[in-house]
Amino acid sequence: MKITKTSINLDSLGITASVLCAIHCALVPLLITFLPLWGLSFLANEWVEISMILVSLILGIWSLSISYRKEHRKIYPTVILVLGFALIAAGHFSGYDFLEPILIPIGGIVIATAHFINLKYVKSCTVKHNH
Repeated sequence: MKITKTSINLDSLGITASVLCAIHCALVPLLITFLPLWGLSFLANEWVEISMILVSLILGIWSLSISYRKEHRKIYPTVILVLGFALIAAGHFSGYDFLEPILIPIGGIVIATAHFINLKYVKSCTVKHNH
């Protein structure tokens, strides 16, 4: 079976975006006082964080849905993806400020894990589905 490059590229991009999001969310609270000195204060902007989350969400849904339909038909990566976004949502909306820098990076790593698992399934799949 021919593995689609689109699937692999989207998962690779998804892993990268999710890990960058996790690193961003983990480091910005620690470095927030130094960012203006380095000319990087825009990294602390809420829109940067929302943009990173949206990019991860779009890539995740796109990549995993294509792989599910055309490659492996396994729901496990999608369950992991949803768990990752649930952790991010819990970090944002829990009302406890101390949870945000903990849950959001963990959510980003969980999302990257979903892409990694999806990529493994795509590479090991022997059946090509038509729809």
